[in-house]
Amino acid sequence: MSLTAGEIVKLARHQERLTSLDYFEKVFTDFQEFHGDRLYGDDPAIVGGVAKLADKPVTVIGIQKGADLKENMQRNFGQPNPEGYRKALRLMKQAEKFRRPVICLVNTPGAFCGVEAEERGEGEAIARNLLEMSDLRVPIISIITGEGGSGGALALALADEVWMMEYSIYAILSPEGFASILWKDGKRANEAAELMKITAAELLELAVIDRVIPETLNGEKISEDKVIQLLKKALIEKITELAKYSSEELIEKRYQRFRKF
Repeated sequence: MSLTAGEIVKLARHQERLTSLDYFEKVFTDFQEFHGDRLYGDDPAIVGGVAKLADKPVTVIGIQKGADLKENMQRNFGQPNPEGYRKALRLMKQAEKFRRPVICLVNTPGAFCGVEAEERGEGEAIARNLLEMSDLRVPIISIITGEGGSGGALALALADEVWMMEYSIYAILSPEGFASILWKDGKRANEAAELMKITAAELLELAVIDRVIPETLNGEKISEDKVIQLLKKALIEKITELAKYSSEELIEKRYQRFRKF
């Protein structure tokens, strides 16, 4: 039985979904976390570092929500500050220097919108990531693992390939925000979700994303281990394929991918 967009929104936000650190542990090996943006501080809402995929080094970056309330508060509920995006960019530029592919995992309702984040240049940090990722000379794959909200998600999703987990969402704003703007009634979020085309299946059909990683088979939930296996296999195949292109070809294909919108 197919789910409504509103039901998928609830699944995308579910507390028990795998976090970025979970994926780092289960998909990759030898993960070594790096901290700080070398400008202001370390943002716990974005985690990243160097790991191995099929014994080859990669740079992994993820937006981290918590597994419980305490960790959610520590991670600012997966809402990065500007120093988080600058840390991500530092890791991407390091990956470029050492010719490592970049894999980003995105799960955020959006960038943190507090006054202090604006004072430290939230908008500039997001814009800088978009600028630098468009010309990054190594392969980039971004995967929406839960919520992909607004520019806070896009800041890690200007990639050669953008994928989504089956029960994830990707949108310019939340359904609640959409309903509040359009109808002045945030309680109509489920109705808004149906209109917004935010589910993986819809966005694949619109060619906004390139692949959906299944979480069910014939209506039955796939085991967590099987989902991890499918994701790992897809990553290895795609990284191997992208590695065949020169830097110039990668950048041109990336340009054409986003230019078509």
